[in-house]
Amino acid sequence: MKKALLQLHLSVFLAGFTGILGKLITLNEGMLVWYRLLFTIVTLYILFRWKKMLTKLSFKQIVPIGLTGIVVVLHWLFFYASIKYSNVSIGVVCFALTSLFTAALDPLINRYKVNKVELLLSGITLCGIFLIFHFDVQYRTGIILGIISALFAALFTIFNKRLITKYDTPTITFYELSVGWLALTLIMPLYLHFFPQPLSLPSFTDLSYLLVLAWACTVCMYMLIMTALTKISPFTVNLTFNLEPVYSIVMAFALFHENRELTYAFYLGLACIVLSVVLQMTRVTRTLRQTHA
Repeated sequence: MKKALLQLHLSVFLAGFTGILGKLITLNEGMLVWYRLLFTIVTLYILFRWKKMLTKLSFKQIVPIGLTGIVVVLHWLFFYASIKYSNVSIGVVCFALTSLFTAALDPLINRYKVNKVELLLSGITLCGIFLIFHFDVQYRTGIILGIISALFAALFTIFNKRLITKYDTPTITFYELSVGWLALTLIMPLYLHFFPQPLSLPSFTDLSYLLVLAWACTVCMYMLIMTALTKISPFTVNLTFNLEPVYSIVMAFALFHENRELTYAFYLGLACIVLSVVLQMTRVTRTLRQTHA
């Protein structure tokens, strides 16, 4: 369990860079995600084939994995759109609502009793988002996109929990992202029609950022998450990922001076989110001590 918690926190640290890179990359969210997926699946294919970690699956087995991959692609699209329409701080704070969606949806999907404590802790996060949404009117479009992103993130984690009981982590990761990339490729002409983006290769700077995004913040991060999920509940994973805004916001303040754009409501909302994380981690730690007592 302790090893899984360490893996989880390392993945959160890596995730903290994704919002920053989303801001730095000049491509729109559609092309950004398309290149991120392309570089990631090529890297995974080479890595897994070299280490003989990839299992061949039938079409019937690939379907549920691929559908989960499409869910994570939708999460990324809305996440980066949230950042593009507002800023890094708003985009990553909205991601904290993932815990609320998980606490509500996981019991419904997997048919078990709702945990009232989890809902209460998630409600604190919701209060934080509401404060920001109510007072920072200029960011409402970005907040709505961020909330949709959090919904898809919760669904992805819940569905992944089922998959890792049947298949190994490398195989799941590769097929999820491959099918997700294929689906995005098929809809890209329509996407670019409504959200135009000049069709050209990424600049050297964008390419560098995309490679970091693919290798460190995708390959390494998702391998760590999926390994941690074998020992830790989806709710704990998602609530711990509420620390991601802390890393991203500190970097956004330092790099983009976003602290000049934000009001007191943002900081009150962020305080609520941090409080929910602290309370949940205290609860998990206490449970671990009681189990090993």
